[in-house]
Amino acid sequence: MKDALISMFSGNRSKSSEKSFEALHDVTFDIHSGATWGIIGRNGSGKSTLLKLMAGIYKPDSGSLTMNGRVSALIELGAGFHPDFSGRENIFINASILGMGKDEIRRKFDEIVAFAELEEFIDDPVRTYSSGMFMRLGFSVAIHADPDILLVDEVLAVGDSGFTFKCKDKIASFRKAGKTIVLVTHDLADVAELCDKAVWLEAGRVKVIDQPKRVIDDYLTSMAKLENQAMLKDGDKGAQEDSGSSKRWGSREASITQVAIKDGAGEERRVFHPEDPLFLSMEYVAEVPLKQPVFGIAIYKKDGTLCYGTNTDIIGINLPMIDGHGRVAIDIDKIGLVDGSYTFSVAVHAKDGHAYDYHDQMYEFHVRSGTAEVGICRLASKWTINGRKAPE
Repeated sequence: MKDALISMFSGNRSKSSEKSFEALHDVTFDIHSGATWGIIGRNGSGKSTLLKLMAGIYKPDSGSLTMNGRVSALIELGAGFHPDFSGRENIFINASILGMGKDEIRRKFDEIVAFAELEEFIDDPVRTYSSGMFMRLGFSVAIHADPDILLVDEVLAVGDSGFTFKCKDKIASFRKAGKTIVLVTHDLADVAELCDKAVWLEAGRVKVIDQPKRVIDDYLTSMAKLENQAMLKDGDKGAQEDSGSSKRWGSREASITQVAIKDGAGEERRVFHPEDPLFLSMEYVAEVPLKQPVFGIAIYKKDGTLCYGTNTDIIGINLPMIDGHGRVAIDIDKIGLVDGSYTFSVAVHAKDGHAYDYHDQMYEFHVRSGTAEVGICRLASKWTINGRKAPE
């Protein structure tokens, strides 16, 4: 109403229309009763808008949307909470918004409070609650509304790990009870673990609808390509900026003039999967003849942890002399690192360690695995459960 009045008196009626955009277009699918679906995509792809349409917060401008059954939406936890009212009073307000009657609320009140772990604070104003307490109360009210359809938007990423597990257990019990669940999240592990099907939204359109593993793989591949393009665009610029800094030193009798990181197909690349091969080459120029030079590489995590280092001398390659231009390369069959951001150091030095040219952690690359393994390296392994080999 305010925007309409301002537009009327200012005479500027086109301003709001200039800002409008189509958040979703031609999004069509059916979710059957008892199914759990995950919706993934980049920020701004329309995920939350779609969930708000399902919740009835928004109305579609075209097409139709049908929901059968009581809907409980965990989109903005605590929406409708009044900061000056107590937790007790807000339970009645919020539960009423979700369609629960007074008798039902009274009957479930103790369960709601116990699940939220707020027995000591239930009569305090919610403005005195921490964000975690506020979140727990909102989640507890929503799930105790006993919905036929549960809509969840990123709320599993909020709160301490203990309560997150508790929420996931509750969602698992909902699945077992045949409830329909729609989950919007950036946590792809949750989609793989909890969902029967997945939808990938891109710029407001459906990119893929399929089994979670296939959708997640396609999505990660696409994101890796975009990330790779951005890193290739900025990579050379960053290396040039570092070349005159404290990250590069040496007497420069020999200089490393160019470093290339490529994949198994020989294409320049900066984002890899742990199972991918990696090819690194160093172009060099020796200003004077140099006897028995040593070329080396090292891989570091972005926090400076050394993951691996080697050089031609360590592995027994003897280079009698270099003079003028040349090229040295190392071919790594399988990267074998866990998901994370890494840098390469490259160097050429004398056998006694005197540095001709040392590039310290100047060349960044990423490993994207889609799994949550921790540490440095990804070891090839197979699990056996009760005498049977687990599927890979």
